[in-house]
Amino acid sequence: MKRSKGIDLSPAVWRKSSFSNPDGADCVEVADNLPGLVPVRDSKNTRGPALLFPANAWAPFITALKGSDVPTS
Repeated sequence: MKRSKGIDLSPAVWRKSSFSNPDGADCVEVADNLPGLVPVRDSKNTRGPALLFPANAWAPFITALKGSDVPTS
């Protein structure tokens, strides 16, 4: 995972995570239309930085989150 500095994300098609808060707080957006990359950003700061995951690391990351294999504190 790395920060998006210097990478053009203008072609990214963002969607809000299904686990985001419907009231607008704690919202995460992800773009899955960029070959080789999965950018993730805070929907409240769309001009802010995005975290970039290599596409082949995204599925194991989500699997770990769903399985509670990631520490929460």
